[in-house]
Amino acid sequence: MRKMEFKMERPGLLAEGDHVTVTEGVLPSNYYYTIDPSLAMSGNYPFRERLLAREGDVVKIVENERGFYVTVAFDE
Repeated sequence: MRKMEFKMERPGLLAEGDHVTVTEGVLPSNYYYTIDPSLAMSGNYPFRERLLAREGDVVKIVENERGFYVTVAFDE
């Protein structure tokens, strides 16, 4: 089980328990992931930490002073 955090800009786009799919993006030295359809975005991950799964479940949503953060669990 691997957990990753994504930043969501607005409340209510996702809920705990939702099953989501992610799309992988490539930068020159990193990967990043977007919950489809552009609901939330991950930080950058180095090549050695590439996500193998493309589907997961939302396990937690937290609101703080910087925004909304979604934790997704993937089976890897």
